[in-house]
Amino acid sequence: MTMEVKSITKFARISAFKAREVTREIQGLPIGIALDTLQFSPKKAARLVRKTLVSAIANAENNHGLRANSLKIKEAVIGEGPTMKRFRPKARGSAGSIRKRTSHIKIILQDQAPAEDKAE
Repeated sequence: MTMEVKSITKFARISAFKAREVTREIQGLPIGIALDTLQFSPKKAARLVRKTLVSAIANAENNHGLRANSLKIKEAVIGEGPTMKRFRPKARGSAGSIRKRTSHIKIILQDQAPAEDKAE
């Protein structure tokens, strides 16, 4: 039986469109490779996704007694959060809108079943 562990970061101050670019890279990877990929990515979203991934690993170890090296990323989803609306003065008395977008980062880890279980 495979165990699933999740971690969610809500209201991250980055647009979901930008953050999804990073999560596509780590989908389905083992934990070690995913952490290295996020560590050396220059994007702001990589830092936020990495924090969520480290939290999910800690949840797996402390709450479920799983070992980190036996985990892989089953699902990494970025959902849109609420948008803060601000306005900036523009020419001739008009106003231009500024949308400060937020996102919710959800990572689900899965315990890889041993090879002998798959043979049965």
